[in-house]
Amino acid sequence: MSFVKSLKCRECGTEYPPIKIALCKKCFGPLDVVYDYDKIHISKTSFDNRPRTIWRYSELLPISDKKNIVDLNTGFTPLIKCVNLGKSLGIRNLYVKNDSVNPTFSFKDRPAEVAVSKAIEFGDSAVACVSTGNLAAAVAAHAGKANLPCYVFTPSSIESSKIAQIASYGAKIIPVRGTYDDANRLAYLASELYGWNIVNITSRPYYCEGSKTLAFEICEQLDWNRPDHVIIPVASGALLCAISRGFQQLEKVGLTKGEKIRLHGAQAEGCAPIAKAFTIGADKVLPVEHPKTIAKSIAIGDPGDGLYVLREVRRSEGVVGAVSDLEIVESIKLLAKTEGIFTEPAGSVTIALAKRLIEEGRIRRDDIVVCCVTGNGLKTIDAVSEYTFAFSEIEPTLEALSSSLG
Repeated sequence: MSFVKSLKCRECGTEYPPIKIALCKKCFGPLDVVYDYDKIHISKTSFDNRPRTIWRYSELLPISDKKNIVDLNTGFTPLIKCVNLGKSLGIRNLYVKNDSVNPTFSFKDRPAEVAVSKAIEFGDSAVACVSTGNLAAAVAAHAGKANLPCYVFTPSSIESSKIAQIASYGAKIIPVRGTYDDANRLAYLASELYGWNIVNITSRPYYCEGSKTLAFEICEQLDWNRPDHVIIPVASGALLCAISRGFQQLEKVGLTKGEKIRLHGAQAEGCAPIAKAFTIGADKVLPVEHPKTIAKSIAIGDPGDGLYVLREVRRSEGVVGAVSDLEIVESIKLLAKTEGIFTEPAGSVTIALAKRLIEEGRIRRDDIVVCCVTGNGLKTIDAVSEYTFAFSEIEPTLEALSSSLG
């Protein structure tokens, strides 16, 4: 049984039945799923015997019939208390939400699992997406499981390791010469011409619901307590907005209450339109025409939810900050050597921003801080190898070994 009541425009408030629709027909604003909270009766003990996946929170997900669920065991990823990293950065309660261990090794399995399940519920004959790599792999894997044709639009410059992963799932890859935004425009036109359910366009309101399960898991894994700070990578901005919505929904159904959670958005300097707007106090996000950063997963120059990220971060008294490629690489290495977690550049931006916020005194020593690590480092070996690998071979002798050790 679904507790979805309607879809509601974030801008003008117009409500629609829960149909397949991308944007508000009146003002073209984004649509959010609205639940009938009065009919949802869950408590902390409700989860005792539920699956350790995103579907343990089924009352707050938009699938009407569980037979439509495409389940790859996504979610309930580890929330790791990082003692060594915390000591290095100077705080006591630092956690990493490690979504790099999801089925296709990124957080994108969350929205993909909900979106492909919803596509089945809508009776769609094919699914597609536009992606910088991680979503493409996630949608392709779920489409394979569901036996649906899958088409993915990507910038042609994405990492070769990600292309190989996508192709392995059997998707039709459409590499577009240009940026993510160029690929996005083509995907939209394709949805009109071919009738494909392009999950992060055609049925975006439902797609976005999967990501908020990160908030649900963080609170449950903290014994239903709320962290003081959550640091989130920002590309389109949908993830941060979804996590914010997730925290609010937990409070609405009575599972959490307490102090304000400060949400912080992390971008790469080579593509940081939202961070720039935040820094100068603007209410408008100006696109970056030519992104240039090793964090290709978050290199979206014209972020669709940029304005809403600004609103959510300011409401929560957080920060949107940009970090350099050098800071990104140093944070990849720091997280790996202190906690044994190897993240891609899009995940390490949160560690880099945490370091800066601690140094600036915005995060205090005893605050509970969660950094969202959203993707696996093995996906982006090519991008970081020149920064992380420097070694010379030696002869197989003890003398050569001794010399190499200094």
